[in-house]
Amino acid sequence: MKVELEKSFPLPAPAEAAWALLQDVEAVAGCMPGARITERVDATHYKGTVTVKLGPASMAFRGEVEVKEVDAAARALHLAGRGMDSTGTSGATMDLHARVEAIDAATCRLVGRSEVSVSGKAATFGGRLMQGVAEQVLQQFVANFVQRLPAVAVGAAEASAAAQEPPPQRELNGLALVWAMLRDWLHQLFGRRRT
Repeated sequence: MKVELEKSFPLPAPAEAAWALLQDVEAVAGCMPGARITERVDATHYKGTVTVKLGPASMAFRGEVEVKEVDAAARALHLAGRGMDSTGTSGATMDLHARVEAIDAATCRLVGRSEVSVSGKAATFGGRLMQGVAEQVLQQFVANFVQRLPAVAVGAAEASAAAQEPPPQRELNGLALVWAMLRDWLHQLFGRRRT
């Protein structure tokens, strides 16, 4: 099963500050709910984990991320990742293209296009549910990304100290995502009937 997303998010920071953060793969992984880089293999290869909580149960995925391309002039990068859950029953691949576009001197836009393919048990959720989950994950990611932006925009010494502090790791709460999707669906359903 394949899910494709193309999104754009305004950011309250200069483009250079957002670009500096976007290039830091470990910091960006810390913005993704439930994700963590566990090893930097070399300048372009990383190993990591993603934990998804579904009620009392949790699923843990282990995988690899590769920085395929960095274009500083365009403030763009291309990442590819793949992983498998700890039982070997579900797998996923990701191809992500992201760039930062300046809006004005103080604000910018984070633009991303991703393609995620899921196999095994995880694929049984279906495309519609996967799309909704992906949307919610992106919303959480951008909120976390915005919170980390001031650390990049401050002086180099302060930014270095802030980058060394690991962000608090939270599991991706699957039930909270499903609830948020159900709430959005009900809002759309009843919102249409009123008009």
